[in-house]
Amino acid sequence: MKILTIADEESKSLWDYYDPERLRGVDLILSAGDLSPAYLEFLVTLTNCPLLYVRGNHDSKYDKEPPRGCICIEDKIYNYKGLRILGLGGCMRYNSGSNQYTENDMRRRVRMAEIRAVLMNGFDILLAHAPARGYGDMSDLPHMGFACFNPLLEKWKPRYFIHGHVHKSYGHFSPVMTHSCGTIIVNSFDHQIIDFPESDFPARGQTGSPLYDLYVSLQERRGL
Repeated sequence: MKILTIADEESKSLWDYYDPERLRGVDLILSAGDLSPAYLEFLVTLTNCPLLYVRGNHDSKYDKEPPRGCICIEDKIYNYKGLRILGLGGCMRYNSGSNQYTENDMRRRVRMAEIRAVLMNGFDILLAHAPARGYGDMSDLPHMGFACFNPLLEKWKPRYFIHGHVHKSYGHFSPVMTHSCGTIIVNSFDHQIIDFPESDFPARGQTGSPLYDLYVSLQERRGL
């Protein structure tokens, strides 16, 4: 599965100087936040594939103008053809703005997400706006990563952790690194392409969770 990941800054190569060849073969788009709704709508229309997103700390505009045709996966595990994507947007709270969370706030969200992970026998991608503490984050509060992401990754060991928030221009930028648990971390500032072999994640309805797999099977029988 070919996945386009985007975050923080609209890519000129994908928008201003659009060339369909650059997006040929893309199966799924994941947005890690802080992007114009018009940009997301443009990409989902031109690629004709699903676009899943979480919110960044500058996405309060989504309240009045959510990106049409796109799917918000905040606090959900979204199953796309067997690929399980957990969404946890927002950043560390540094003022009274929206989509900001204290460490305790995010820890509570992680606990609820883990209930869903138990039901679905894990997840394959964590999609967030902020990084994990100690992995591509910065020392200032606005760009500090969440410490609670680390035990989440260590417990479930998803293949990828996709985030944004730390821009290339900040001078502290690592597009790809590996977590101590083996998860590949991708800072998707501007955009990145991920090739995720379908053999590396379970087929739809074959997660190994009897209850969830039965639910998927019943949905498919009903044509949902």
